[in-house]
Amino acid sequence: MHAPLAARTPMSSPKPVPEGRYLSLANGHRIHALDEGQGPVVVFLHGSGNGACGYSNFKGNYPDLVQAGYRVLIPDLIGFGYSDKPTDALYTLDFFVECVQQALEAAGVERCTVVGNSLGGAVALGLALARPQTVERLVLMAPGGLNDLPDYLAMPGMAAMFALYGSGKPITHEAMKQFFIDAFVVDPSCVTDQLVHERSELMKLQNPQVMKTLKVPNLTERLGEITCPALTLWGLNERMMPDSGILRLAKGLKNGRMVLVPNCGHWVMIEHRALFNRTVLDFLRNG
Repeated sequence: MHAPLAARTPMSSPKPVPEGRYLSLANGHRIHALDEGQGPVVVFLHGSGNGACGYSNFKGNYPDLVQAGYRVLIPDLIGFGYSDKPTDALYTLDFFVECVQQALEAAGVERCTVVGNSLGGAVALGLALARPQTVERLVLMAPGGLNDLPDYLAMPGMAAMFALYGSGKPITHEAMKQFFIDAFVVDPSCVTDQLVHERSELMKLQNPQVMKTLKVPNLTERLGEITCPALTLWGLNERMMPDSGILRLAKGLKNGRMVLVPNCGHWVMIEHRALFNRTVLDFLRNG
């Protein structure tokens, strides 16, 4: 049984992405999440960036898992989407992990597989380190937390992001779409106008505190502490995360397997949706 729904927050209509349930956390904040299906639990954690949310990242993935007999929980990380955006918080990895763990507790989830890309991948790693009894398996897509800040800043996708969001100019639909194409994918057709609209509208709800104070440590030296089965999918045309992360995960995770995806950028779950879905389902059943 799912935990009871908390009261919904009034939102302007129409909403850019579907509204699900609100989970009240022990720390006083609230997390918005989509919660669908029945069965073993799979939690999807999205990446960062202006206008990011769970639905936009994973709308092409979670329905296949629901159909296959899983309960999926797709939260908006604290500071993103429809979740609370405290202006006095420091958005550290520990804070993200705390909020996700408390959201799982509020949703009645004791054990789960955690799927995370980019920032969400770093949060997944952090959760596996902090609460190994909660994380049954990991699925990672080019996660953060594997390098120091200068390594990330040297990546062309990161440079494009700072150029767009740091210009001080209004961000048009066309500029955001071109940024997504340049930074996240190989196939430009994957960046639909609907996706850009969703991100643009959610960006209006976001306050600058989350991106201003976001801080993720380098977790490479701690990867050996993670013993649960782990699957990593990494696009070989990655422009956001340094390729050094491939070997760090491959050598660091004791029970890991890795799939390197040609003709693929940062959004493997979007750009190679069918491959991603069937690979994850195989891992859930057999990994």
